[in-house]
Amino acid sequence: MSRGGSGGRTRVKTGRGRTASSNRWLARQLNDPYVRQAKADGYRSRAAYKLIELDERFNLLRGVGRVIDLGIAPGGWAQVVRRKMPKAAIVGIDLLPVDPIDGVTIFQMDFMDDDAPDRLMEALGGQADLILSDMAANTVGHPQTDHLRTMALVEAGCAFCVDNLRPGGAYVAKVLAGGADNDLVAELKRLFTTVKHAKPPASRKDSSEWYVIAQGFKAPAAPPPAEA
Repeated sequence: MSRGGSGGRTRVKTGRGRTASSNRWLARQLNDPYVRQAKADGYRSRAAYKLIELDERFNLLRGVGRVIDLGIAPGGWAQVVRRKMPKAAIVGIDLLPVDPIDGVTIFQMDFMDDDAPDRLMEALGGQADLILSDMAANTVGHPQTDHLRTMALVEAGCAFCVDNLRPGGAYVAKVLAGGADNDLVAELKRLFTTVKHAKPPASRKDSSEWYVIAQGFKAPAAPPPAEA
């Protein structure tokens, strides 16, 4: 690689065996200010700044004591929580292996596994104040299919909130362009006081990702007692 071009941008030399798309991805990484800042700040990925920016706007981390991180790999979001709230209990899960993070419990398993919720909550030690989900299904290149698969993960996270989020807690989940669909938004509005969509500045402009921010969890009403 060599320095060249205007504005101090890094120009990527064509590498043997590298495709044009790989070269474009590498050039984007090398010239991305968030990537450079992540390295300088010791974060594992530029995604850390998405949570930092969402927190600046929505005060997500204020006073949290227990946090679940769904789709934790590579660990940038958990690092942010750990730095801002060092006394908080943090538990994460991902299909991919994740290098250890001091003070964070990490499970390498599928969140959709039947045993996952119990293992997460046992490790957390009580109801969560904040449930974060940066999960996204592997894309197949068909927008409608990709949207449906990602929405299924968002819905699973929402269902997890019902049993495991404390009253007043918050849920943050990645969605694709267009945001959560109407049925899911209606369900979130039933469960939370406020529901908004946001695209943090750290999210690339050409990315289809947005985030749904649901705050003020309303604990479901207890069922009426059974008649004698």
